[in-house]
Amino acid sequence: MIKTGKLKPGDKLLPVHQLAEEFQVGRSAVREALSALRAMGLIEMRQGEGTYVKNFEASSVTSSLSTTVLMKKEDISSLLEVRQVLEVGAVQAAAARRTEEDLAEMQRWLAVMKNHIGDEEMGERADFHFHMAIAGAAHNLILLEMMNHVAEMVAQTIGETRRLMLYGEATTAERLAEEHQAIYDAIAAGDGETARGLMYSHLHGVEENVSAVWKKKNL
Repeated sequence: MIKTGKLKPGDKLLPVHQLAEEFQVGRSAVREALSALRAMGLIEMRQGEGTYVKNFEASSVTSSLSTTVLMKKEDISSLLEVRQVLEVGAVQAAAARRTEEDLAEMQRWLAVMKNHIGDEEMGERADFHFHMAIAGAAHNLILLEMMNHVAEMVAQTIGETRRLMLYGEATTAERLAEEHQAIYDAIAAGDGETARGLMYSHLHGVEENVSAVWKKKNL
C-alpha cells in the first residue's frame, strides 16, 4: 500500500486492532510487521499521536531497503536514467581498458545468466554483477565509486525491471541474455562506439519495455 501510493508519506495508519481486522491476522502479527517497517525506516511512531508513513526523499539515494521499497515508477524511471548516464560512458571506457581478468569476470556472469534461464533470482544476480563488472573494467575509481554509491538501488531496480519485463513474456530472459552477450562481444573486440550504442539501446529498451508493462498492468 505504501509502495503503490495508497498510503502516502504523512498518512496516519489505522490502530493495531483495526489493521488486524482489515488484514485478517492477529494483533501480534501486526505489531511485528509495524516493528519491522519502523526498523526499515518506512514508518515512524509518534508518542501519543499514532503511526505515520515517513517521507521519501529522492536525495536519500544512498539509503538501503527503505528507499528502494518506497520508489514509485517515476523514481525507477529516474534511476534508469542515472544508470544510462553512468553505464553508457562506462562501457566505452571498458572497451578501451578491459583486461583479460575483466573479460573473464564478465564471461562468468554471462554464463550464469544463460544457464539459469527461468530462475529469475539468479538472472537478477547475474545481470547486476555483469553490469558492475563492466564498471570495474573501466578502471576509473571515481566512476566505480559512483556505481557503488547507488549499487543497492541498481540491484533492486534490475530485479524490479526484470520482473516487470518478464511479466507474461517467456522469451524476454533469452533476449536479455543475447543483448548482454552483444555488449560483451563489443567490449572484448575493443569497439567502444559499438559497445556504447549497444548499452544505450539495451537500457533504453529496458525503460521502454517497463513503461509498456506498467501501462498494460495499469500500474
